[in-house]
Amino acid sequence: MTTTSTVLVTGAGGLLGTATVPRLTANGYGVRPMSRSARPGWVTADLRTGKGLADAVRGADAVVHLASSPRGARRTDVAGTRRLLAAARAAGVKHLLFVSIVGVDRVPLPYFRAKLAVERDIARSGVPFTILRSAQFHPFAEDLLAASARLGPLLIDPAFLAQPVDVGDVADRIAALLAGPADGRTVEFAGPRVLTFGEAAATWLAARGDRRRVVRMRLPGRSARSIRDGGLTTTAAPTGTRTWEDYLAAEY
Repeated sequence: MTTTSTVLVTGAGGLLGTATVPRLTANGYGVRPMSRSARPGWVTADLRTGKGLADAVRGADAVVHLASSPRGARRTDVAGTRRLLAAARAAGVKHLLFVSIVGVDRVPLPYFRAKLAVERDIARSGVPFTILRSAQFHPFAEDLLAASARLGPLLIDPAFLAQPVDVGDVADRIAALLAGPADGRTVEFAGPRVLTFGEAAATWLAARGDRRRVVRMRLPGRSARSIRDGGLTTTAAPTGTRTWEDYLAAEY
């Protein structure tokens, strides 16, 4: 994909989208951000209904597909991606790059299952593609810890394993993959270090100067077991460079 190409970015207003759009623009792509809501200079289209998709994709050489809805994954991620694929196929898109999640094939969460279904639809769509499975972003890991502390003490399974990654590092990886061939690869990408939730919680509390009590428990179920077994981590290289501690130092 040349840097003179036109690239449609779905989910351009999200956390990853706001990092990816300027990266691609800086690399010389003609970036076409997409949103459900009208914005100056953006294209308006809705994955949930298909309205505007044909116009959004028309003339695009590539699509970077970031749009997602954890609470409405079947409607937005699965059905919406099928609509996007049909439009991309009709428009002759040369490269669709989809951002999925590390562990979708190992951790049996409903949202992960939806993402895996999307991967399978892309693979048999006939549209040339790359799938990038990203680990959880630093802000997501922090939000999870904050939610676990809603009732006062911090409630965690300290043996959970995670490999949080910087959003900017993921945007750089997207740019690198977009510059390469759409050869049907599925690649994984994560942060530079695997952490237990016990370690992540301790560094988060220390960064905040928070002395709240930590309640450690072993969560039941297949998903919890697979996360303790490293289902959200990867040995893939390259990795991101910005650590969890780097993120916390910048935040606090």
